[in-house]
Amino acid sequence: MSEKELKEAFVRNLNGTSLTEVSLGSILAPECLITRGLILILYYLIKSALPLPLPLISHLLLDYCALILPLVLSCTILSSILHHVIICLVFVTVCVICCMWCKSKDPQNTVNSFLQSHIECKQVPFVTIFRVFVNVKTAISILAVDFAVFPRRYAKTESYGTGVMDFGVGAYIFANALVCPEARGKNFSGSRLNHIKKQLLSVWPLVFLGMGRLVSLKMTGYHEHVTEYGVHWNFFFTLAIVRVVVSLLLAVLPASQSWVYAILISGFYQFALETTELKNFILYNNDREKDFLHANKEGIFSVVGYVAIYLAGVQVGLYIMQPRSLVRQWFKVLFNLLFACFVLFIVLFACQTLVEPVSRCMANLPFFIWSVAQSLLFISCIGIADMVILFSKKTSGCHFVPLSWNFCKKQNVSEKKKEELDRLCLIQAVSRNQLLFFMLANLMTGLTNSLVDTLHCSSLFSVCVLLLYMFMNCFVIYLLHVCGITIKFW
Repeated sequence: MSEKELKEAFVRNLNGTSLTEVSLGSILAPECLITRGLILILYYLIKSALPLPLPLISHLLLDYCALILPLVLSCTILSSILHHVIICLVFVTVCVICCMWCKSKDPQNTVNSFLQSHIECKQVPFVTIFRVFVNVKTAISILAVDFAVFPRRYAKTESYGTGVMDFGVGAYIFANALVCPEARGKNFSGSRLNHIKKQLLSVWPLVFLGMGRLVSLKMTGYHEHVTEYGVHWNFFFTLAIVRVVVSLLLAVLPASQSWVYAILISGFYQFALETTELKNFILYNNDREKDFLHANKEGIFSVVGYVAIYLAGVQVGLYIMQPRSLVRQWFKVLFNLLFACFVLFIVLFACQTLVEPVSRCMANLPFFIWSVAQSLLFISCIGIADMVILFSKKTSGCHFVPLSWNFCKKQNVSEKKKEELDRLCLIQAVSRNQLLFFMLANLMTGLTNSLVDTLHCSSLFSVCVLLLYMFMNCFVIYLLHVCGITIKFW
């Protein structure tokens, strides 16, 4: 077999992992976020000063080591003991927070005072962080999957199953929906037709990137997992079409009922899979040379499921983006998100028992339910982590953790210092140029595969390559952010 055929076989015929293991991975990133926040707070308590010395370098290295490095290790050499890593981090976090709480001036009233506190609501930090972590995890996975050190159970499944990368696809769609104009409740100026035209024009970068990826793959003979999207299809095309379809739907239907449309679309799609030959056609018809539909059946039909996920994300975005100012109100939001997540997992269990298992290939009803439930769990965990950091800021008196809630009307809080720390924040950097980060990761993945024999690398060398690859991605994006450059020409 040629090297291309070996790499293609390496990512095929996989069955994924358990729902529990995927859910466990949703705890690590929030815990890393808390760790990074506590490091900054403890440094401030010791030195009474922020930012760190040599700020441009030190803050990049801190964010990289606290936020990126653990995610790389968790899907490589630490994957078999991930639960032990998380337990240790949680234990250390609880100890540190308890110490700060006990040393506060009035520990008994601290919690009540915290719940009644007013916070600034210019943006919702945990939504931004959720979207950034989805991008970062995607960037890690698209290269890591080509290395033997990456567990095969984490890779995308063939027909049925729940791999970590399967969730990544659904989460990426969900993350984009959270902040779309409809989710932010924007009142569109002009006619609905003008809004539709604007949305059609806004997806041209995705179409351009999809075409660029298609041409480059065919010209270079780069290995492809054809049963993932098809011969000519890729995720950029899916993103573009989903965005256009949802814009058309919500131009004539109220966005406040997006969850209803999501359930109806996914339900009717599953009904079609069960009562027609569509399921057999998608899974078992391999006559890809017949026409465009046969060649790209997975990518074309899975759009229906992704549209449903996007609509569910719009509904969640509408709920989260409502103005609130009290801490206890945001705790109620997080509780409701977790409750919805719990209900969806129960429904998922019933669907997998009575209908069929999760299938990312078809984006069926169980995949829709799983993607939304797992996304709600992930964003809720990040929201809880943000509240932990906010509580730590309250008890410590340090109010300079970047991309975190801020208390209203706090004395002696320098807005200039806040802006400086935001300028040095890697999460803010990725958030500023998310599409560029995704595109850069794809380019670097192709370059790395052309230079390194990923199949036969040792575990240590593989991890080093992945860490260097992520550092280069982060460094470029960080440099643009520090210079105040936003690459958005559409």
